[in-house]
Amino acid sequence: MDAPASPPIDRYINRELSLLEFNHRVLAQASDPAIPLLERLRFLCISCTNLDEFFEVRVAGLKQRLEIGAKSPGPDLMQPQQLLDEIRQRSLTLVNQQYSLLNNMILPQLADEQIHFIHRTDWTEQQQEWLSQYYADEIVPVLTPLTLDPSRPFPRILNKSLNFIVRVKGKDAFGRKRHRAVVQAPRSLPRIIRLPQQQVNPGTVSYVFLSSIIHANVDKLFPGLKIEGCYQFRVTRNSNLYVDEEEVEDLVRALEGELAASRYGAAVRLEISDQCPADLSEFLLNHFHLDTADMFSVDGPVNLNRLAQVCEIDERPDLLYAPFIPGIPAPLRTDSSVFSVLKQQNVLLHHPYQSFTPVVDFIREAAMDPDVLAIKQTLYRTGANSPIVDQLVRAARTGKEVTVVVELMARFDEAENISSANRLQEAGAHVVYGLVGFKTHAKMLMIVRREADGIARYVHLGTGNYHPGTTRAYTDYGYMSSNKNLGEDVHKIFMQLTSLTEAHDLVKIITAPFDLFDSLVSKIDREIEFAKTGREARVVAKVNALIEPKIIDKLYEASCAGVRIDLIVRGICSLRPGIPGLSDNIRIRSIVGRFLEHSRVFYFRNDGKEEFYCSSADWMDRNFFRRNEACFPIKQKPLKERLWADLELFLSDNTEAWILQGDGTYEPLVPGDDAAVSAQEVFLEQFGSE
Repeated sequence: MDAPASPPIDRYINRELSLLEFNHRVLAQASDPAIPLLERLRFLCISCTNLDEFFEVRVAGLKQRLEIGAKSPGPDLMQPQQLLDEIRQRSLTLVNQQYSLLNNMILPQLADEQIHFIHRTDWTEQQQEWLSQYYADEIVPVLTPLTLDPSRPFPRILNKSLNFIVRVKGKDAFGRKRHRAVVQAPRSLPRIIRLPQQQVNPGTVSYVFLSSIIHANVDKLFPGLKIEGCYQFRVTRNSNLYVDEEEVEDLVRALEGELAASRYGAAVRLEISDQCPADLSEFLLNHFHLDTADMFSVDGPVNLNRLAQVCEIDERPDLLYAPFIPGIPAPLRTDSSVFSVLKQQNVLLHHPYQSFTPVVDFIREAAMDPDVLAIKQTLYRTGANSPIVDQLVRAARTGKEVTVVVELMARFDEAENISSANRLQEAGAHVVYGLVGFKTHAKMLMIVRREADGIARYVHLGTGNYHPGTTRAYTDYGYMSSNKNLGEDVHKIFMQLTSLTEAHDLVKIITAPFDLFDSLVSKIDREIEFAKTGREARVVAKVNALIEPKIIDKLYEASCAGVRIDLIVRGICSLRPGIPGLSDNIRIRSIVGRFLEHSRVFYFRNDGKEEFYCSSADWMDRNFFRRNEACFPIKQKPLKERLWADLELFLSDNTEAWILQGDGTYEPLVPGDDAAVSAQEVFLEQFGSE
């Protein structure tokens, strides 16, 4: 269970730099002419949101290490300050590319499609009149302009909120000179305002940025003072939450307090208009205790991710991905009970190509079935207005024993999870919170039912969250079964989660933090032994991230022994492939496409007795040693054949695949003279016919 010490060697790619490389791959989608224009805008926004989180979490953590004097490097041997300097340069390149794409490609192409963002200098008289009225009716009532002086110190600035630093000149009503002021844009205000159709040319869609409206009317906020400049800025703050498990008595209250405090955590980044004079920039940097290296001057709005709302317009479906209807496996398309189907066969769902509805129906049927005695489920991310939570509430209110393990500290979903937990408790469900320091990341559902031949357990195990939004945007596998051994394993794991004991004698499921790491190492060792005796040996794994040093070392060892290794790693990867004498037999690719690749699948050839596993766990330190995870086997021949076909398809993708190089960079694959293969497109076609 204890994490092994990492050897002091420099053959790992730094995780932060690898994450920035992933953001470059996401941003590359925004410039791909094969992708519909509004979807390209969406990819641009995603890259901005990802960068926000990167600074809130990863950069914030590095800065804290420096503040406390920690200088020990990670496995890659980069010192914290050295790493921050490199992050600065790469982030600056990424930000410049984001704004260049926006200004020089996406906005002009949107204008060609009659979707306009109108600068304040280009407003017609009629538009100016309408926007002035909008400003008076919708904006002024919630604005609080503040001139700065000793009695009015700099206001508290919310994390990632839109603000303006204003240079003013003149005397206030009391005869005192004024120099600077701040205007904060409340989060209740939309950042992009669509002009009414009567204000624009027929057949066009036009938007105005909130920042433009405030900028155009800022003089009205300071009557009697001369406005000499108005510049937007945004501050990114440390969003890491800290709860001392040894001291806290009420996790929910402690977490609620941390959530409130995190909105004003230590500043880690300042984004500001590139028109802002140096003295005002310096003033802001000093106030937020930041250095020049923490400032990013941008040519456009400081909150690019707000442009994502434009992607939701109804008028231009031709600029979006073609809609699709998720398939439903034939056995589940009948009016038969889900329980009846699972009595006959196991079901493997591949989301979003196959619908998540059967899982919701599974719980709905259980909630209404008088023979169902209990429902137990883990919830990591639920989302607002979750249909899963609705059904669990219904089940609890009908008198069933409902036990839900809610992970309160799922990053950035803490508030929604607290809300879901409160709803469930009010309905009479037993709610258990994930243990601080050991997040409950396993995706498990168990239904206990009384039947003619005794008590039966039905389970759903998944690689992704019980979240209706992510099941439409993330690729994941869900496995439904009535297998007795599998059900007993899930029962023991739930007992472990509620009693904080270790589950013993599991037959099928491998769990973290207890034995998943050792089990994977053992399986790789087995492939090494096969290779040493001249037999074919192979490992294929699909994960979101690969950074655990001991696993990487074991893969290096396997490569040197002659094991053929193919890794499909969407995001962070610290292994260096293709290095002579170290990783000659390792190939690594990342798939970046319409859907976020989120499924985890592990394959071991095992001398022809092939093993397939699906899991909630990535190959990271935290998943192996600091999370409750489930890794479950797929043993039915048709399902194994299907998983192998899926893996082969990912390995043959030559349109959305990027190949990792030994130096940590990625090269996109292009079809060339070969037939174009997109795994995601094939899946859409395959399951769309269901």
